[in-house]
Amino acid sequence: MKSFWKHYRFLILRRITQITIMLLYIGGNIWGWKMLQGNLSSSMVLGTIPLSDPFAALQMFSAGAVMATNILVGAAIITTFYLVVGGRVFCSWVCPVNMITDAANYIRRVSGLNQIQKRQPATRNMRYWVLALSLILSYILGVTAFEFISPISITHRAIIFGLGFGWAAMLVIFLFDLFILKNGWCGHICPLGGFYSVLGKFSLIRVDHNEEKCTVCMKCKEVCPEKEVLFMVGKSSEQVLMGECTNCGRCVEVCDDDALNFSIRKFIQEKQNVKKN
Repeated sequence: MKSFWKHYRFLILRRITQITIMLLYIGGNIWGWKMLQGNLSSSMVLGTIPLSDPFAALQMFSAGAVMATNILVGAAIITTFYLVVGGRVFCSWVCPVNMITDAANYIRRVSGLNQIQKRQPATRNMRYWVLALSLILSYILGVTAFEFISPISITHRAIIFGLGFGWAAMLVIFLFDLFILKNGWCGHICPLGGFYSVLGKFSLIRVDHNEEKCTVCMKCKEVCPEKEVLFMVGKSSEQVLMGECTNCGRCVEVCDDDALNFSIRKFIQEKQNVKKN
């Protein structure tokens, strides 16, 4: 049991967090609970503290909307939070779509599809192009372009208010990630993930790699949804500083050598490395 907890502790905690957040939204929207009301774009905690998706707010600004004070305050709160803990923590600990894409990724690994489809037909930089396009279309059309078609919002509403066409969005993402592109939606296309990747470049909580302990088993890269962030594995002792890291903790869990752990960003060491280079 102890070994099971060690190897799956962050995965279990992530699922508990994601499900708890969804239950609070269901309770707030259907039964009037005050703990968390609204949706992932705009919420209210305990009926007083506003929370707003900063990317949605940025689309509103691009569309020329006059934003209420609570939206600006809510966006500032969320931005500050993810600047501290890691931007893409949203992707792995909050977003409901993550459970769908994780399921597809797991089936790919155990079924051998990863070995069959080694070449990826798309670049991970695509999400930044989609991000820019979302803002441009918001400006041209005068609406929050991505919010209208966001599978995240569709899935979230489907879980709270009844699946309806939400089934279709969930099934398309699952099949797309399973058969067409590994980590396709979250790792290549989602502009919200791209936005939080930018915030993640400045966050304090980091995965730290100890090269002296590493036996280069590569279990970490096998489970990592953004394996390019672990380029230092087996090569050097340093922190994962790329914003694309989701801080999901899977690499830490599967490492039997204790070569990967969470730590606080080492600003002094970064400055020293810059001076050396």
